[in-house]
Amino acid sequence: MNTAQMQNYIALFIASLLAVVVLLVATYDRSEKLEQQTDTQVIAKRILHFRDLPNGSVGVISAESGQMIAEVEGQAGFIRGILRALARDRRIRQISSDDAFELVSRPDGRLTLTDLATKNRIDLESFGKDNAAEFAAFLNNTR
Repeated sequence: MNTAQMQNYIALFIASLLAVVVLLVATYDRSEKLEQQTDTQVIAKRILHFRDLPNGSVGVISAESGQMIAEVEGQAGFIRGILRALARDRRIRQISSDDAFELVSRPDGRLTLTDLATKNRIDLESFGKDNAAEFAAFLNNTR
């Protein structure tokens, strides 16, 4: 076997190995996307509207009663950041800001905010306990 043949075999081997690695990565990536986390039972659920108020704060309104249950004043960075992201998606899709959001707490500690208009879902606990607690307060507030 001469040097040119040896180089061809090595190149073929490396190309085959690379193809196998790419195939494995693609298969793994696809399987992760298909895997869905099953939801456990619901501990608490509330349907909410978020409205800008004249004083610059955000009113948190219970969809069931129509009562304002909280007022988010000042920057309240995490709450406003989440709401801005969801509102931006609604604007892009040209969806009204009138639709509600669903806030759900589960026994495993997950707290999820779902935009009922776009079906976008944010797992709030993934941003840390303190940030999730800001939204969790809306579940317990009966004002």
